[in-house]
Amino acid sequence: MSGVLSRYERLIAAGELRPDPDQRRAAERLDGLQKELQAEQSGGLLGQLFARKTVRPQGVYMVGGVGRGKSMLMDLFHASLGIAEKRRVHFHAFMQEVHAALREARKSESGDPIPPVAEKLANGLKVLAFDEMVVNNSADAMIMSRLFTQLICERNVTIVTTSNRHPTELYKDGLNREHFLPFIDLIQAELDVVELDGPTDYRLERIGGMQTWYAPMGDEATAKVREAFFRLTDYPPEDAEHVPSAELDVGGGRTLYVPKSLKGVAVFSFKRLCQQPRGAPDYLAIAQAYHTAFIVGIPQMDKSMRNEASRFVTLIDALYENRVKLFATAAAEPEELYPAGDGAFEFQRTVSRLKEMQSDEYMALGHGVAD
Repeated sequence: MSGVLSRYERLIAAGELRPDPDQRRAAERLDGLQKELQAEQSGGLLGQLFARKTVRPQGVYMVGGVGRGKSMLMDLFHASLGIAEKRRVHFHAFMQEVHAALREARKSESGDPIPPVAEKLANGLKVLAFDEMVVNNSADAMIMSRLFTQLICERNVTIVTTSNRHPTELYKDGLNREHFLPFIDLIQAELDVVELDGPTDYRLERIGGMQTWYAPMGDEATAKVREAFFRLTDYPPEDAEHVPSAELDVGGGRTLYVPKSLKGVAVFSFKRLCQQPRGAPDYLAIAQAYHTAFIVGIPQMDKSMRNEASRFVTLIDALYENRVKLFATAAAEPEELYPAGDGAFEFQRTVSRLKEMQSDEYMALGHGVAD
């Protein structure tokens, strides 16, 4: 079986990928890790050649902006890794599995549930590969340091992961973040941080030419935003019912349910975001956690919906200021959403922002607050 670097070079030669120095450096690092892992299994001369003083090969943490090829390289790494003791899973799905296992362990174990859960997860496993490591709630943050210390240091599992955030930026400003800091130290000690920050957003190219605002609502609009979601996340449309969800920590011990949450992309209904008592902290948490937001079912608002219109203004401000890409289905174009009522004059700034957010220039901006 050819390794990740060989496969990457074949894709370049075939014209399916463009040469990218950052991607190549990451492919070389992953290729070296493959050799170590496979040499461990094969033993003999190769085992001696690639042997390390540590029992466990150093993992890899690929970090970079959206669409820089992290998931593509992970695909190549996992597919070409010539050992059976490997697993690839989306990070949200993994943490949901962890919480379920902890609940079961607490029913049957009187002591600390973390070690037996880690033992179960590590059984028959040498490599655990994650897509999109991100921490959005305090429940995950509280257990990750201890769980991954068990997996890496006690069970000798090699971790390979992708993330849009540098380890030091994970769970930034989160509730009780001090309990999460040992996990950051663990990542930096046990995983090589490999940055992919090339100038090209390859994922954005996949949605080139697609609209981002669809009005009026209907089957055609729904089909278009659905297509954009699957292009952005690389998720198979035929498995749509299994797209992961998430609980987003919005501060103050509160969480917000995210119906679809994958690779930094979230899907919400207008009803969930603006017809419930939400405020600026909720919207800021969304804007910081996700680089792309889909909001469906935006109605045309009249005078009786001044509260909903006010929340919508606050939501769009948070998304705009954090350069979040927005896809929407709406009853009308932005300038017709809230033509009259309290705050209608101020709403015109939101209309202007919504128009700008549809531009190529805005779509090309990186996620995060402008410097």
